[in-house]
Amino acid sequence: MAQHNDIEPQAASDAPVQRNQQDIRAHNQTVILAAAEEEFVLQGFRGATMQGIADRAELPKANVHYYFKNKKNLYQAVLHSIIQEWNDGLVAMSVDSDPKTVIEKFVRTKLHQAFAHPNRHKLFALEVIGGAPHLHEFMSATMKAWALDKAQVMKTWHKQGKIGIADPLQLLILIWATTQRYAEFETEIVGLMEKREYDQQDEARAADFLVPFILRGCGLE
Repeated sequence: MAQHNDIEPQAASDAPVQRNQQDIRAHNQTVILAAAEEEFVLQGFRGATMQGIADRAELPKANVHYYFKNKKNLYQAVLHSIIQEWNDGLVAMSVDSDPKTVIEKFVRTKLHQAFAHPNRHKLFALEVIGGAPHLHEFMSATMKAWALDKAQVMKTWHKQGKIGIADPLQLLILIWATTQRYAEFETEIVGLMEKREYDQQDEARAADFLVPFILRGCGLE
């Protein structure tokens, strides 16, 4: 059962009380974001309600509004938390990096994110399919800048003869498509596997297939 209370600090010097309140706030916000993530995936932005999110979080609706002013505010918070997690997992790369190491790590990182948090990929996909009205700035600025920067590094690798891919943007799209598919089309894939859900070995099996496949395409066997 989620924690329902928010405790106001009694005094600025009362450190244990302040820490207790901070822990409660952090816990409740985490619970609400997780519940909202699921609600938005299942109901869409229009169909989701603050009451539905509160029910999933097992919190009073008033508590949800205490942390997040309205549904749009909460939806944007969920999207931003997803982006932050993905940004934290981005693979650093430069012209001096080893292409094989970088590309393998990128594929494995994207696969792990897809298997560990499939709803986040589903929600992001739904937002993009809908024209990304809440992520326009991120899509047109941050994400584009990141992709073009990585593509430029890989173009230099190609000129140096380190990889056989002349169009690295297509490589990035391929990696996104193949790794995120496991999350976005989870129902389809587990059905084809004749199971109800992924097991602990499925991520490893996907990585064992995709990593050498993509490396070979890059001329990095």
